[in-house]
Amino acid sequence: MTDIASLRQSADLLQSELVELRRAVHREPEIGLELPLTQAKVLAALRGLPLELTLGEKLSSVTAVLRGGRPGPVVLLRADMDALPVQETSGLPYASRIPGVMHACGHDLHVAGLVGAARLLAERRDELPGTVVFMFQPGEEGDGGARLMVEEGLLDVAGSAPVAAYALHVGAALLPHGWVATRPGPVMAAADSLRVTMRGRGGHGSSPHSALDPIPAACEAVTALQTMVTRRFDAFDPVVVTVGSFHAGSVNNVIPDTAEFAATIRSFSPEARDRVLEEVLRVVRGVGAAHGLTVEAAVKEGYPVTVNDHGEAAFAAATARELLGADRYVEMPHAVAGSEDFAVIGELVPAAYLMLGACPPDRDPFSAAYNHSPEAAFDDAVLASGAALLAALALGRLAREN
Repeated sequence: MTDIASLRQSADLLQSELVELRRAVHREPEIGLELPLTQAKVLAALRGLPLELTLGEKLSSVTAVLRGGRPGPVVLLRADMDALPVQETSGLPYASRIPGVMHACGHDLHVAGLVGAARLLAERRDELPGTVVFMFQPGEEGDGGARLMVEEGLLDVAGSAPVAAYALHVGAALLPHGWVATRPGPVMAAADSLRVTMRGRGGHGSSPHSALDPIPAACEAVTALQTMVTRRFDAFDPVVVTVGSFHAGSVNNVIPDTAEFAATIRSFSPEARDRVLEEVLRVVRGVGAAHGLTVEAAVKEGYPVTVNDHGEAAFAAATARELLGADRYVEMPHAVAGSEDFAVIGELVPAAYLMLGACPPDRDPFSAAYNHSPEAAFDDAVLASGAALLAALALGRLAREN
C-alpha cells in the first residue's frame, strides 16, 4: 500500500487548484437541496477522473464511485455543499456575490477537500484495495439531505454497503489552525424542536378572572421545562432545552386567546433523546391542564446524535497523528451541542466525524467568530491537509480489510 505520509506531498501539489475551487464555490453560495451552480462546479472539478457518477433526483447531489485496481470493500467519504442565509461581512475579495447567502459554515472547504481526496485516490487507483464512494451532499443545514441520498441508493451505489464512513468539518474557531480533533462515542448532539400553543379565553386586562389567560401558564411552562432538564436528566448525559420564540397578545390591556412558544432540544445519547422528547410534552401538557387550558404541543424530530464508532474513531485519530504529526491531534473532551446530518450515515455505517481547525493564523481561535457568524473566516491553507487526511482514511481503512 502507498505510504499514507506521501499523500501530503501529493496534496500540496493540488493546493492552488483546491483554493481556486473553494473560492469559486464561496463566491456563489446556494441554500438547501437545490444547488445547481455548486453541483456544476463539482462535476467540472471531477471531469477526467475514472469515476462512476450519479446525480440526485430530489436534490442536487453528486455521488462518485472510484473502483480500485484490487478487490476489497467499500469506504464512504462525505462533504456537504450548502450555505446559510447569512449576509457576509468578511470583506474578502472572494466574498459571496449572492445577497443574504454565505458559506458561513465552511462547506465550501469541504467540497474542495473531497475533490482533492478524489484526485489523490484516483492517482493511486491501481493499488487501491477496494472502492471509495465520494458523497457530495446538499441540504445539511436542516434540510435532511443525507437521508434523501440514502433513500436514493447512496449506500448501494457501489454494489455493497460501505464498511466505514468518514467526514471532516472545518472550524473557524476553538481549534487551532491545522489541528484535528475527534473522540469516540457521541461527538455532536441530536437537534429536535418543540412547538406549543396554549389556548384559553381572551378578555379585558382589568378583569382577568373572567378570562382564561394563557400567558402565565405559558411562562410557567417555559420555566418548568428548565426545571425538568435539571431534575429529570443525569448531568453526565445532559439535555439542553432553549425556548427561542415566544408570542402572545398585541396590546397591554387585552388578554389573548393563545400564547405560543417554540424551543430547540439538544441531547447527547439516543436514550436521553427518546426520554426528553416524551418529557417536554408531558410537562407542557401538565402545566396547561393545571390552568384549565387546551394545549397543542408537537415535537419535530431533527438530526439524531452523531456517534463515532469507537474503532473508527481510534483509527481516524491514529491516521491523523501519522499523517499530520502527533502535535496536531487532540481528543475532544466532550461532544459539541451543534447537530450534524452525518449522524444519519453513522446510524447505518460505522463512522468517524473529525474536526479540522481552519481559523486564520492571525486570529485567536478562542475569540474568533465561530461557524455561522457573518464574520466567520476559514483559512483555505488547510485544504491540502484535509484532502490528504480524507484520502489517507480511505486508503488505510481499505488496507485493513486485505
